[in-house]
Amino acid sequence: MTKTVLGRGFEGLIPTGFDVSQVAEPGEQVRQLSIEKIVANPDQPRREFDEQGLKDLAESIKMHGVIQPLVVTPTGDLYRIVAGERRFRASKIAGLKKVPAIVRNHKELEELEIALVENVQRVDLSPLEQALSIVRLRDQFSLSPKDIAKKLGKAETTISNIIRLLQLPEKAVEALRTNRITEGHARAILSLKFSNSLQSELLKKIEEDGLSVRESEEWVKQQKVLNEQKSSSISMVSRNLVQGVNNRGYSAKVQERKRGGVLIFDFKTEEELQKILKKL
Repeated sequence: MTKTVLGRGFEGLIPTGFDVSQVAEPGEQVRQLSIEKIVANPDQPRREFDEQGLKDLAESIKMHGVIQPLVVTPTGDLYRIVAGERRFRASKIAGLKKVPAIVRNHKELEELEIALVENVQRVDLSPLEQALSIVRLRDQFSLSPKDIAKKLGKAETTISNIIRLLQLPEKAVEALRTNRITEGHARAILSLKFSNSLQSELLKKIEEDGLSVRESEEWVKQQKVLNEQKSSSISMVSRNLVQGVNNRGYSAKVQERKRGGVLIFDFKTEEELQKILKKL
């Protein structure tokens, strides 16, 4: 039997793409509102919007339109944004005169928020269902993790950690959804975010070798130590190489990154480059 969450199965909560059903409740209609009649929410927790990101979204909107409608509430002759301010800003950049929106009055918003909060607090929700419900609460009401934590009576770090489950690799998400791994296993896999291959390897060990959560965490610690040693070794080699080149009268430097780095040589002619390469 499929669990239902606010009248929708787990599959209906998975964000496989923007769709009106992600924000529209049964019986609601999407309206086309004049963009001049819409105002931003002064209590919006997000204060900064990435300009390049808005421009990119605006270009997408020019091509495809606003696929996911805004959620607004009446305030006098205007409509205040409840969710979708980024889409609203990008639509203005794109030059749209009207945008799709779902209009909800204050009572409807309060009832939906209460329903979503109660839904998140259900004891029979799986970790992924809980994460998806929290994300829905966050997105529909523009709530920060801190706001959600207060409403649910949980620590802010707990909320952030639950949401992070949605960052798992696809195969790990499926394993968690089908109870082949536990939430503890999932967190161990998440801690290896610096290496997709290690995440896949750990998932395989958990499923095939039956690693416990504690054993998985120990394996993660070992891999992190090995990764640090490898990075340290690479750094030492690169520093020695740069020092050797500089000692020979040429200029070189290293730009280290999370994964490896870049070795840069300064030269004016091809002849100088050949001399540097011969001395390596």
